[in-house]
Amino acid sequence: MKRSESGVSLIEVLVAIVIFSVGLLGLAAMQLHALQFNESASVRGHAVFLAYEMADRVRARPDNVALDDYVLTVCPPTDNACTDSTRKDHVDWLANLAAQLPGGTGSVAVNGDRVTVTVQWDDSRVNGAQDQIISIVTRI
Repeated sequence: MKRSESGVSLIEVLVAIVIFSVGLLGLAAMQLHALQFNESASVRGHAVFLAYEMADRVRARPDNVALDDYVLTVCPPTDNACTDSTRKDHVDWLANLAAQLPGGTGSVAVNGDRVTVTVQWDDSRVNGAQDQIISIVTRI
């Protein structure tokens, strides 16, 4: 081997290690983003399910309960005045939102025979966007 070629193999190995390391860092970043997006999609799926749950509760209301009674009023789960069916539905639904969604809240609006169910949650832990909102509109 000539004197001018000594150390060339070592430089080639070092360059290969740098390229391999950059590739591994890219792979790790891709895995992290995939996990974050998967978590965000899971929370969004729960939100959609919970919005339809409230719409189903409105559809299944007793005959003696008016549709306007389902306009959401805040009723904490510890309030003993929440005994009628609509408020019980609200309390159960709000408890489900708080338990299954980070910072989950919701509202119900009634306009004639249209019911709008809105679910809101905090998604800042997953993808940086703070408030996410899903609304469904259904005709009863």
